[in-house]
Amino acid sequence: MKLDPFYLIVPSATWIERLVPLGVKLVQLRVKEGTEPSLRGEIRAARAVCERHDCQLIVNDHWRLAIDEGCDFIHLGQEDLADADVAAIRRAGLKLGLSTHDHDELETALAAEPDYVALGPVYPTILKAMKWAPQGLDRIAEWKRRAGRLPLVAIGGLNVARIDGVFAQGADSAAVVTDITLNADPEARTREWLAATARWR
Repeated sequence: MKLDPFYLIVPSATWIERLVPLGVKLVQLRVKEGTEPSLRGEIRAARAVCERHDCQLIVNDHWRLAIDEGCDFIHLGQEDLADADVAAIRRAGLKLGLSTHDHDELETALAAEPDYVALGPVYPTILKAMKWAPQGLDRIAEWKRRAGRLPLVAIGGLNVARIDGVFAQGADSAAVVTDITLNADPEARTREWLAATARWR
């Protein structure tokens, strides 16, 4: 499996409606809280936009809803993986991406036979509190050696200036959240990312 090198992560379907039409081909819907009806609404709206624009939608965490809503890709953190029914996810035909932050988590992730693994934070991040120190570029190369053919996603503190560094170390995709969502002009920043990752596509 090949991932687009630009992996956008956003907190709502509204963001997907805003940015995916610019040419984004890989996006994660990361809604951390909400009632089941509101989460279903977010997933349905995001899926409709992605289908119109030939963009791969990845749903974060809510694997049961993703199955119910006919999605085909989910992403789980380690705690969510521990509670998830991976067999049910596979029976439903969903692809699976997993977060990793240290060697033990990588072993746990690889044992689940995911479709990609993510490593983070590569650089300091403001997205959420982390007990892990920034991994640095060398860790990307190590993770890629251990993951083999499995696509590797780099995440955490990435911006346009840091993209080439993570790809040079073997990452297959660069994930971004706050560099776009907190930017004064998210559309312009998204276009910068699209242009900067074009040669890796």
